[in-house]
Amino acid sequence: MMTMKVDYTPRDALLVVDMQNDFCEGGALAVDGGNALVPGINAEIEAAQAAGALVVASRDWHTVDHVSFSHRGGPWPVHCVQDTHGAAFHPDLTLGDDTIRVSKATAFDADAYSAFDGTGLGGYLKEKGIERVIVCGLALDVCVKATVLAAREEGFDTLFLEPLSAAVDPDAVAECRREFTDAGAEVCS
Repeated sequence: MMTMKVDYTPRDALLVVDMQNDFCEGGALAVDGGNALVPGINAEIEAAQAAGALVVASRDWHTVDHVSFSHRGGPWPVHCVQDTHGAAFHPDLTLGDDTIRVSKATAFDADAYSAFDGTGLGGYLKEKGIERVIVCGLALDVCVKATVLAAREEGFDTLFLEPLSAAVDPDAVAECRREFTDAGAEVCS
């Protein structure tokens, strides 16, 4: 199990991106290595909670006939349809009752990759006094990337936990890392 050395405080939010069945092995849009991330992410959740940090879990929560699906002209197969097994968080992910769950891409006609896109998350975190966002999850080169960059745009100090993320295209990781550091995010690799 991969464990990180993050010193969490009550001014932090651990943001676990899209650790859903459809993005893990066996799912409709599986990312290699998704299942293996769960124990390490669970350790981070425990560490964040112990320090009084917020834990936030984002999820794709698509309508049945979402615009991002290939049959509607989008780039993706059907995945993470609301109230289905594929849209559920990984069964071994230890999300407590106090975990903030953020649903994105819920409208028929608009896609969203970042956990901040159309969810009000940025304002909520600022209201709660959050200064730093720590990001991990799936997929590194899609929704995690968009979330890290959006966290910086929202003005949060941002730490990306690379070992607790996996990419659809492993060849894209180096470019994502460059984009993160160029945007002022810290990369923990």
